Amino acid sequence: MRVIKIEGTDDTPQVTLDANPENPFMEISGRSLPEDVVAFYDPILEWLDEYAENPLEKTVLNIKLEYFNTASSKLLLDILLKLEDMNDAGKDVLVRWHFPDDDEDMEEAGEEYEDIVEVPFEQVSYSID
Repeated sequence: MRVIKIEGTDDTPQVTLDANPENPFMEISGRSLPEDVVAFYDPILEWLDEYAENPLEKTVLNIKLEYFNTASSKLLLDILLKLEDMNDAGKDVLVRWHFPDDDEDMEEAGEEYEDIVEVPFEQVSYSID
């Protein structure tokens, strides 16, 4: 399966979607306020559709965003709903929601997503040096 690696910018998150069974890694990190949010997230959603056809034993998506705008929040929900579909199909799915330990808004955003979708969530705080 192809690997998606998108370098982050000031307005777009860094994205790595690698389903290599030897060393899988899936992460969305940084800031998300792309000018055309649909164009940015479409390849990610398409990759997830393809991945969902034959997922790994365990799927872990790390989300480590510093900021995201309202348009991005909708697309993040679309990503989480795709993971929910996999979870509903009996696959082992986990979302690790990382947030700075002094950022209550990001912590609450993770809690809100956790309430919306039926996917196991793990809240992970981290400190910024």
